[in-house]
Amino acid sequence: MNVQIHPSWKAILKDCFNKQYFNQIITFLKTEKKLGKAIYPQGSLIFNAFNTTPFDKVSVVILGQDPYHGPNQAHGLSFSVQTGIKLPPSLKNIFKEIEADIGIKMPKDNGNLTKWAEQGVLLLNASLTVRAGEPMSHSKFGWADFTDAVIEKISDEKENVVFILWGKFAQEKITLIDATKHFILKAAHPSPFSADKGFFDCKHFSRTNELLMKCGKNPIDWKLPEAES
Repeated sequence: MNVQIHPSWKAILKDCFNKQYFNQIITFLKTEKKLGKAIYPQGSLIFNAFNTTPFDKVSVVILGQDPYHGPNQAHGLSFSVQTGIKLPPSLKNIFKEIEADIGIKMPKDNGNLTKWAEQGVLLLNASLTVRAGEPMSHSKFGWADFTDAVIEKISDEKENVVFILWGKFAQEKITLIDATKHFILKAAHPSPFSADKGFFDCKHFSRTNELLMKCGKNPIDWKLPEAES
């Protein structure tokens, strides 16, 4: 799969890679490939979040559920799509909230959030792969155990991380986070089905930067460039 993971994560997660659940993930993905199933994202991007955001740099975690299941969308960062791909509805709502919250007009043609990841925003999905056209199709084959362990590692090994949890699914992960030394921001999911029920006006982007600066950390520059033509 030509998997790429930053060395800092390899060191932190070395025990996880030897667990039974990780062997289950590998076996399952090999079986899917043998069956001719299309899997997103492509192999080299499955661990993109762990390659783009080194462990030492993590200051914010935005937790998603599973990758986009359409062609050329997913690239290993939660809520993000590859450059040139039409913005999914949830990402459009995220951009609307950013504009309302901090006054930054977001691009209409660029949903690639790599710039956030490079600044220390771990864009983590609970499942790192999905079968084409079948949302949540890989959610029961070990990924949840692995990403739960990732959240616990961050909680245990770091301090003053801002965990952004949108929707019921993400908020169920609260038990993995030590709230005495981290910050937890909760709101409804940005999906069109729930954004009006508590996502809009959550002000999580300004609040995140206020919390980071309070701890002497650099704020996140949420502004994204327009896609190159």
